[in-house]
Amino acid sequence: MTLVAEWEEMALSEHAFDDLLDEAVRFHGHLCPGQVLGVRMTLAGCREVGIERARQAGKGLVVLVEIDRCATDAIQALAGVSLGKRTLKHLDYGKMAATFVNMVSGTAVRVAARETARARAAEWAPFEPDARKAQILAYRTMPERELLKLERVSIKPGWLDRRRVRVYCDCCGEGITYEREVRVGERTLCRPCSGESYLVSPCARSVPAPEEPPS
Repeated sequence: MTLVAEWEEMALSEHAFDDLLDEAVRFHGHLCPGQVLGVRMTLAGCREVGIERARQAGKGLVVLVEIDRCATDAIQALAGVSLGKRTLKHLDYGKMAATFVNMVSGTAVRVAARETARARAAEWAPFEPDARKAQILAYRTMPERELLKLERVSIKPGWLDRRRVRVYCDCCGEGITYEREVRVGERTLCRPCSGESYLVSPCARSVPAPEEPPS
């Protein structure tokens, strides 16, 4: 049996914490407090929704992350979720939190880092003068109830099982799938053209065709 197969056959809780952290660090590229936090969040979230072998869950596990920081990479690496499989959803809320959803049972639990955890890191690593290293040590050993806030939640009906229907934006003409369009009066618009764009004037962003060279 290969190392990958052995990993997937074991429940997350059966792995040593260092092994889980090493896996997350390999995926992310370096060790940081967010990696430790992401491992703890994944362990807690999968446990609370009844997912033991996350990488074997396929589309039975969906995770909604609320921040694009280091912890998200750890969650993706250990839970086996990804944007391309539509099992990882990124919500740009700027919060260190993630909601784990068991798509079979319907159980959903939101796991959030407590605001007091960073400030209390020195209490759990009193002999480490470097604040970043102290966080890494503290997040490993801090009791879960002091590090994380767990909350049973309900996902809005239809939010995770949208139909694969393709419509077209009346402004830019580009296709929109999975019911992400916005209705503005009688018009069907994509979210950028409705005002949610990160671009300036999304409807006028087309690149002009190059001029024909003089004959």
